[in-house]
Amino acid sequence: VQLQASGGGLVQAGGSLRLSCAASGITFSHYDMGWHRQALGKQRESVAAITSSGSTNYADSVKGRFTIFRDNAKNTVYLQMNSLEPEDTGVYYCYAYGGSYYHEKTYWGQGTQVTVSS
Repeated sequence: VQLQASGGGLVQAGGSLRLSCAASGITFSHYDMGWHRQALGKQRESVAAITSSGSTNYADSVKGRFTIFRDNAKNTVYLQMNSLEPEDTGVYYCYAYGGSYYHEKTYWGQGTQVTVSS
C-alpha cells in the first residue's frame, strides 16, 4: 500500500494550495480518507476527513477555508486550502482508514510540507 502526498510548498498568507494524495494497493472507494498536520513542536492534529460515502468533517480552525474531496476514479483525495494563515504551517499527512471490514487498518502517507509566510 502506498499513499503519495504532494502539492505542499511555500505560500503567502491569504494564498491557496491544493494537496493531493494518490493511493495504490487498496480498494480506494472502500476507505475513509483524511488529512492530519503537525506543526513544529506540536502534536499532530486532524484537519479534514471524508468517508467512503462522501461525508466530510473539518477541524474548527479550517472550516470555511479548507475543502476535502475525493476522486475514486483516480484513487486520489484532495485538500483545497484557501485563505491560508501562518498557523496552517506544518507537515500534512494523508491517511486511509479501512474500518471494521479491513480490520481497522490505517495507512499513512509520507507527508508534504506547507509553509505559510506572513
